[in-house]
Amino acid sequence: MKQFFKFMFASMLGFIISGVVLIFIFVAVLIGAISSSFDTKSSRTVEVKDKTVLHITMDQNIVDRGRDQDFDFSFPGFETRGRLGLNQVLRNLEKASKDDKVSGIFLDFSNVSMGMSSLDEIRQALIDFRESGKWIVSYSETYTLMSYYLASVSDEIYIYPEGMLDFRGLQSEIMFLKGMLEKLDIEPQIIRGPDNKYKSAVEPFFLDKMSDSNREQIQELIDSAWDHIRGSIAASRGLSSDELNTIADGMLIREASDAVKYGLADRTIYKDELLALIREKVEIEKKEDIEFLTLRRYFRSPDPQKAEKIKRSLLEGKKNKVAVVYASGAIEGGDGDRETIGSERISKAIRQARLDTTVKAIVLRVNSPGGSALASDVIWRETVLAKAEKPFVVSMGDVAASGGYYISCAADKIYAMPNTITGSIGVFGMLPNMEKFFNNKLGITFDGVKTNRFADMMTISRALDSEEMAIIEESVVKIYDDFKDKVADGRKMSPIKVEEVARGRVWTGTDALRIGLVDELGGLDAAIADAAERAGLGEDYDVKGYPELKDPFEEFMKELTGQAEVWAAGVILGNDARMAKRFNQARKIQKLEGIQMLMPYEIEVR
Repeated sequence: MKQFFKFMFASMLGFIISGVVLIFIFVAVLIGAISSSFDTKSSRTVEVKDKTVLHITMDQNIVDRGRDQDFDFSFPGFETRGRLGLNQVLRNLEKASKDDKVSGIFLDFSNVSMGMSSLDEIRQALIDFRESGKWIVSYSETYTLMSYYLASVSDEIYIYPEGMLDFRGLQSEIMFLKGMLEKLDIEPQIIRGPDNKYKSAVEPFFLDKMSDSNREQIQELIDSAWDHIRGSIAASRGLSSDELNTIADGMLIREASDAVKYGLADRTIYKDELLALIREKVEIEKKEDIEFLTLRRYFRSPDPQKAEKIKRSLLEGKKNKVAVVYASGAIEGGDGDRETIGSERISKAIRQARLDTTVKAIVLRVNSPGGSALASDVIWRETVLAKAEKPFVVSMGDVAASGGYYISCAADKIYAMPNTITGSIGVFGMLPNMEKFFNNKLGITFDGVKTNRFADMMTISRALDSEEMAIIEESVVKIYDDFKDKVADGRKMSPIKVEEVARGRVWTGTDALRIGLVDELGGLDAAIADAAERAGLGEDYDVKGYPELKDPFEEFMKELTGQAEVWAAGVILGNDARMAKRFNQARKIQKLEGIQMLMPYEIEVR
């Protein structure tokens, strides 16, 4: 017995000591992460050496807006997770094109995680870098279609001898839930705007396959995207679009050597051979180390142009500005967060830019599939007030549809990228009737009292009656008509023309230009330049981002709960990224309130 207690207390002591050590380790890592995030600019500055090669991996998700001092820490796991901003990538690629110490770029990725419009903006920035007289080479063991699309701008494309280039075209797939809901005795009660046959966000709940109208719009959507991708690759590789279509149709690239055979790659080589080629390009000896610098670290290097701007601004006093208001994520009421568009937060940001006398023009950067109809209208009102006082231009990112288009339509001018998903001018409402589910599956019944006829109208414990359904339909029709009126007024289109392009249909930026929903194809930089020109600023202005970014540590602490939820889901779902993504989508659906202006689900092109 004495021995038993001896070992028991020893084990307890070991457990306690281990716990204390782990706590100290966590605190040390946390303090290190905090100090690295808030270190002084001088200590964070990275020196760029002669003959530097930018090493670009694109291994992190690209968001519209990043910041150099982002909090690069994740709990649990202690992984770095800094958000890579499209604004940072574009700005630093431009900086590198003028930096005499940067010789070229090494693109090193197998997959990329970003929307197609962001991909296009980065691709164009890489083309501009090449046109500055510098070189780009790419190498991968496995190229996906999207990573190859980005890599196709390179002077030379290399692939591992036993690697793969996946060139089979585009595909979009939808998961339908009708059968599952029937098995669970759950009835989705769905109300759509009049003739909103393309507003297919609700189709998965009451159909078991795509409707003809939805099939039509999605087919045209991916056909348009495929035409753009093929045309861009063809121009870069000296091939024709028809040749590329033939390659995809026959799946002719089945091994690395086929990519060379059909002109999509230049050579199959091993990594050591690639490094030897790069040494030749930068003219260093075989045994010398190549001065590789990641794009994220390059962000910290001095920017002579930016420094000169700051110096001139200090000497001249307050300088004219173009405000860029970033609106990314689903639209909801309240403040929202960094991944959603809160109507209060974004409205306040637009208002601040409007009232700031040093801000002479405003650009609203929209990257949203829509969301709450009420929250969208709150933001729309601020865009109208801003437009009345200053030039107001919209730049559409990967998606600006439904509520995302609603908050855009009042602008003086709308820019979109060729593969921006936009439109979806339509409205829907949905309320599940779970009476049979509770009764038949769980044995639960409901009973209650009320003071007035419609007091319990929005309950999920019974079906809507005909009068209640008529009331909701009336509200949906009113919101849809109001949406179309706002588009007609903002775009100077006739009601008949708006009706033709509405009905909940989504369009690519290229098609949206053709039908009058956008004014010009171009990225954020083009929109900023246009706004500055409208304000008569020439080229002498600063760009200021809104809303004001929160303290990184405060944001990190706020996100711990959300991170813990995702981590808990990861324990159940494992490392399946698609399942984890579905989990996050389900979390967002739980927040939906009221009538929605939401794009038809999330269109994922593969």
